[in-house]
Amino acid sequence: MSWLDNIRPKIRALVTREVPENLWVKCPACDQMIFHRELDANLKVCPHCGHHMRIAARERLAALFDDGAFQEIEPPKAVVDPLKFRDRKRYTERLRDAQAATGARESGGDAAIVAHGTMGGMKVVVAAFDFSFMGGSMGIAVGEAFVAAARLAVLQQAPLIAIPASGGARMQEGILSLMQMPRTVVAVQEVREARLPFISLMTDPTTGGVSASFAMLGDIAIAEPGATIGFAGKRVIEDTIREKLPDGFQSAEYLHEHGMVDMVVPRQDMRETLIRTLRHLIRPNPPADVVRLKPAPRIAAPKAAKPAAAGPMAESVTESGAESVTESVAEPAAGPATGPAAGKSGGGAPAGKADAPAAAPEAEESGEKAGD
Repeated sequence: MSWLDNIRPKIRALVTREVPENLWVKCPACDQMIFHRELDANLKVCPHCGHHMRIAARERLAALFDDGAFQEIEPPKAVVDPLKFRDRKRYTERLRDAQAATGARESGGDAAIVAHGTMGGMKVVVAAFDFSFMGGSMGIAVGEAFVAAARLAVLQQAPLIAIPASGGARMQEGILSLMQMPRTVVAVQEVREARLPFISLMTDPTTGGVSASFAMLGDIAIAEPGATIGFAGKRVIEDTIREKLPDGFQSAEYLHEHGMVDMVVPRQDMRETLIRTLRHLIRPNPPADVVRLKPAPRIAAPKAAKPAAAGPMAESVTESGAESVTESVAEPAAGPATGPAAGKSGGGAPAGKADAPAAAPEAEESGEKAGD
């Protein structure tokens, strides 16, 4: 054996290093390679095309709460595998695998996480779904968690924010998972009866029984760009109606265009948008000091209009108007007067009656001359 055979492994160990496989992430939309630290700093949003990748529930909560601080609550224990379901693997085994992958084995958690803290200085309760836990499907445990979140919001007099990321009801629990749909609707109603806001922040995907229950009942419906929101899948709908669906069907932008979603907000702006919306909904005092207005002065009654300034046209109009008025007043005096008013008139007495006494002596004189 040569001395090179002894030294070659040592040289190879010094030169070659193992590179972790998760240092670079490929964007599924633009196929660009992104360094993992840059992607984490950008909240799992591609810096090249803006594609929103899926993010873990706890990472999302840390990005929303003040200083990334929040406190999780442990929801009530739910029945595990009530139907003793088994396909290629037992349902209990699937639960254990999902809990190990998401780090929820110690707490026995499920697809929903309930946390409370402050957002912009305001108390908030959040129920966030983790899609990596069996596709965020809603079973008995998720229903219990959502009901617990609603009751905690009522107890703390805080708004409730739901962040669904789910494929729908959990098939391994059958009809019991479908019963969680009316339960979550009743929980939303309890929040409304307490006169508290309920905001639904729909992420990719929000489908099935989740979208058919509490996800579409928010007082304010917000969605992330490119999120798939609907009930049945696009392929199922096309096979059923035998028609081609429009481009972008069931996307957040499509629903916003058709009035099903109030806002489509990028993930980087989500925290500020939620804070601004909550301040409008629950802030008891106005954002600025109230300025008292002085009483308006009383408006005086309009005075009589003064005659227009004299001018050549005004003088001619005034003279012609005065002449017409004088003529109209003088004309009745020239005619015969009747009635008792005629006797009371002064200088305006009729000439015929005034000359009558003088005419009588003249008639007598003419008669005397005729007799002679």
